[in-house]
Amino acid sequence: MNLQQKIGIFIFQNGDEDRGLVDLQAISEYSRNLPGVIQVNVVNEKKKLNPLVLAEEFKKVGFSRIVLAGNSPGYFKPAFTRAMGESGGNPEEVRLASFREHGIGWEGPTDRAKAVVACAVYGIPFGLAAVPETVPVNPATLIIGGGVAGIQASLEIADAGYKVYLVERSGTIGGHMAMFDKTFPTLDCAACILTPKMVAVGQHPNIELMVLSEIKEVKGTPGAYMVSIQKRATRVDPKACVACNACSEVCPVSVPSEFDVGIANRKAIYIPFPQAVPNAYIIDGSACNYVLSDGKKCGACRKKCAKDAIHFDDQDKIVDIEVGNIIVTTGYDTFDAHRIDRYGYGVYPNILTSLEFERLTNASGPTGGKIVMKTKKHNKRTDTDEWVFDQEGPSPKSVAIIHCVGSRDQNYNPYCSRVCCMYSLKFSHLVHEKLPDAVCYEYYIDMRAFGKGYEEFFERIKHEGVHVVRGRSARIIEKDGQMIIKGEDIIHDTVIELPVEMVLLAVGLQPTKDAGDLAALLGIERVHDGWFSEMEYNVEPTSTERGGIFVAGVCQGPKDIPDTVAQASAVAARVLKSIVSGKALGSRHRMTLLDIEQKAIALAG
Repeated sequence: MNLQQKIGIFIFQNGDEDRGLVDLQAISEYSRNLPGVIQVNVVNEKKKLNPLVLAEEFKKVGFSRIVLAGNSPGYFKPAFTRAMGESGGNPEEVRLASFREHGIGWEGPTDRAKAVVACAVYGIPFGLAAVPETVPVNPATLIIGGGVAGIQASLEIADAGYKVYLVERSGTIGGHMAMFDKTFPTLDCAACILTPKMVAVGQHPNIELMVLSEIKEVKGTPGAYMVSIQKRATRVDPKACVACNACSEVCPVSVPSEFDVGIANRKAIYIPFPQAVPNAYIIDGSACNYVLSDGKKCGACRKKCAKDAIHFDDQDKIVDIEVGNIIVTTGYDTFDAHRIDRYGYGVYPNILTSLEFERLTNASGPTGGKIVMKTKKHNKRTDTDEWVFDQEGPSPKSVAIIHCVGSRDQNYNPYCSRVCCMYSLKFSHLVHEKLPDAVCYEYYIDMRAFGKGYEEFFERIKHEGVHVVRGRSARIIEKDGQMIIKGEDIIHDTVIELPVEMVLLAVGLQPTKDAGDLAALLGIERVHDGWFSEMEYNVEPTSTERGGIFVAGVCQGPKDIPDTVAQASAVAARVLKSIVSGKALGSRHRMTLLDIEQKAIALAG
């Protein structure tokens, strides 16, 4: 590095977003002592930058290199590049020190931000300097989460001949995709795509599947992790059970079905859905009369079972395993529509969330795929009237779909959930297909048709006769026994009120409620929205700062099924690379500021 350089550093501050994340004053003071640095400025991002004014300043000082630091410094690079050129300097010497790109948000972020700035000053990419030492690796892999991402990664690693432990906290693998009826934009059957992969996982000799299981402790170091897993008792022997349904038929207890997101009931002894893997029944100890009464009541299912597969005395157990790599594929939760009062979810019976409609329109759902409205029926067991879906119920004559529920909203989740626009268009197609006489409205803010074939799908839906209304929906009210949507149509600059019989809320995606607990167990970080943080957004989208721990799928951020599968395959390739070579990188977050700075100096010569 030429020590005679004149380097200027501009640190951009983005108001409240930077508070508590990094200490910009400490970074500024550190930067002033780096070789060649003659000026450090902390700039408010809201300040308008004039390249010509900047150029005059650069001429006076004679900068040979400019470093732009902050969360998104690339936003300002065009102005500084032009100013550098106008001042007679080299525009290529405008370097970026992006905190967000390098995942700064973990323990000790200020020191890591200092290291990012130092690398830019020395002219060395941060990723080249921040390379930890390699360590030996155990060839076994733990995958946490059995959705489509976990399934894809499991199969790719297992097909290569290596051991995989797949841990899923529910009673079956498949995740949210198993709930879907169709996939956009091809309208392929979701089960037809997913079920063969689920069966392959269940039958694979290199995959040990653990359902009803959760991670309790993670110890060790990269390449040699020791993990304790709690396996909850199913109370049914999966090897003996033939899924004949005889036990469920005689069970007297009904509770809301998790797989059908509460719009239908299941028994206390149940199988999550007919194609579940493992294909064996489970006893819900929190609902079973025999378990709750300590054997004093019921037991009808055990009497009915011809295979002697039911064992009420089974207990939870802890299983300890050793693995070299861990892949996190825990997926997402959907936004709780109860939080937005103006939409009336939970008040009006025929306002549904997207997952509820997925199950309603699914052939394996409670109505066999018929789109019907809820009707009030008397429950003799509880002696109450309930709103339920009945196959013989009336079909809606008008349906409205409201986009961005809980997404792109500073009061809830400010980010776009990416999939809501497209699955909403899919819903309108299903309404048109199954109820050709029904009127369907789409209320959207902006149409995010970003993927392959997505824009064409949007055009197809418009030609099917769906009424597309651009504008926010303000409120849903009841007037004269009808639901009325009050909203805006910004294309025609009007406020509109439309009566509808059914409303579908396109709720967004958000991190799972226990993501923070899992992050603490694994020693990995999350971004401010709660999603798991990758090492570097552009070049390391699956690695984390802790060596040997990777993320894939929606747990890292909202994405559709194709992107999820692609990322799962990518992370499988990274794991296989470490297994085949016999070594893996250690944890980057263990590298000190001094470690990184010394490597940058050595690389700079």
